Amino acid sequence: MTQSITPLAVPRPAVPSSRPRRILRAVAVLSCVPYLGLKAAWIAGSHIGIPEGSALLDDRVGMAVINGLSVLLDSSVIVLALVLTRPWGLKVPAWLPAFPVWVATGLLAPIMTGFPAQLVVKAFGSGAAPAAQGHDTFLHAWVFTVVYTGFILQGIALGALFVLYARDRWGHLWRGRVWELPVGVVGPAHRALAVAAAVLALPPLTVHLLWACGVAAGLSEGRAADRAADFYVLEAVYVLFLLAAVAGGLLLAFRRGRALPVAVPLGLAWVGSAAVACWGGWLSLASLGGVEDLADRPTPLMSLAYAGQMLVGFLVAAIGVYYFAERSARAARQAA
Repeated sequence: MTQSITPLAVPRPAVPSSRPRRILRAVAVLSCVPYLGLKAAWIAGSHIGIPEGSALLDDRVGMAVINGLSVLLDSSVIVLALVLTRPWGLKVPAWLPAFPVWVATGLLAPIMTGFPAQLVVKAFGSGAAPAAQGHDTFLHAWVFTVVYTGFILQGIALGALFVLYARDRWGHLWRGRVWELPVGVVGPAHRALAVAAAVLALPPLTVHLLWACGVAAGLSEGRAADRAADFYVLEAVYVLFLLAAVAGGLLLAFRRGRALPVAVPLGLAWVGSAAVACWGGWLSLASLGGVEDLADRPTPLMSLAYAGQMLVGFLVAAIGVYYFAERSARAARQAA
């Protein structure tokens, strides 16, 4: 017999003036400075961090446009930090903080897990590509260290702020354990989406797993030649987040792991769907851009893998959206 969770509590007001939130907000803002500073310098014409002969110097107009968009994206972290810590932030429409934070989660989570893993792998082995001599270096190594360190701090600070914000505003919507979820909150639509996501995840999951294990089939000639420790770690990270997305969707839709807090499958679905959708979308867009060197152009299999993982992310995210819509509607009926 299905049990329903006890009447949902009214969300507690946020405490935007608390010291931990002020510290996290300061960390989020200050961690944007290195990246924004580099981008501003490049837009102004500086070559700091860019070696001579880098392909980034071939198209100055295109580089300026991309850098300008990057500045806007990273500046949104500052705006989000304010939304998540100011009293007026609780009054904005739900999608306004949720969607940008979901995108930020998707872009930052693989960096937060992959970059430290790459450093560990390099510390115990060689990170150099076997045939890197024939390919230009885009950026000096210190640029990646500075920028990715900033990204990791952004992810930690912004993630912690959003957890506090979401607990205050929507914490009543994920209270309880999986077995307590009413049938009306997770139904046939959830299960259909979860199964579709699991099926669609098989091809990109298989491809990324093979590439992580050293198989070069399906890779472009240039990408295969440039494989190093960084590449294998990144492919393993894609596998990890695909598994997280599918697991979160299935656990929630079929109410498996019944003793688990509802927050566990929701967290897996949130982070996993964001990571695979955003990076799948980013890599798909990058593959559409003009690449002069035929050896570096993505193969059809690479493009299909990126598009497939993007679709998986959107399907799992739809499960979460549907869940919160149903749970919110039920809460509203209980309060009426």
